[in-house]
Amino acid sequence: MMRQDQTYNVLFLCTGNSARSILAESLLNSLGAGRFHAFSAGSYPKGRVHPLALELLAARGLPTAGLRSKSWDEYAASGAPPMDLIFTVCDNAAGEVCPVWPGKSVSAHWGIPDPAAVEGTQDERRQAFRAALQSLEVRISRLAALPIASLGVQELKAALQEIGRAATA
Repeated sequence: MMRQDQTYNVLFLCTGNSARSILAESLLNSLGAGRFHAFSAGSYPKGRVHPLALELLAARGLPTAGLRSKSWDEYAASGAPPMDLIFTVCDNAAGEVCPVWPGKSVSAHWGIPDPAAVEGTQDERRQAFRAALQSLEVRISRLAALPIASLGVQELKAALQEIGRAATA
């Protein structure tokens, strides 16, 4: 059971950890009002944060300090902070394979099309990043508003899955 006074550790997982999960980490750390400590990682990290992700976050006044593309192995190692909530943000519809996180954390899938995979003009690519950020912002705002401590595990899991299904840009 989660407590009202606790800070919830949240991990956003994706394949490359260069765009969507990075955007989500920054958003939740900003919008979570100290109730959440967000992290992000990838099953096959790209090794760098996508420049358009950093550009968009900076333009929106969202935190970029410390953001880096990293392996989920960092959070599976001993001494890593225990995660309360895990979100996969890969796009199953595009045939991406989402990482699976074993353990006791409550998890949900919030599929977001990969803006880093968009080809086209710089404006079209920037628009893809804005769309991903907007979709994540809607979901993360709903997460931040949940009365997590008053929900049972199954209720929380259902609420998180519903946020992932209902909130689209």
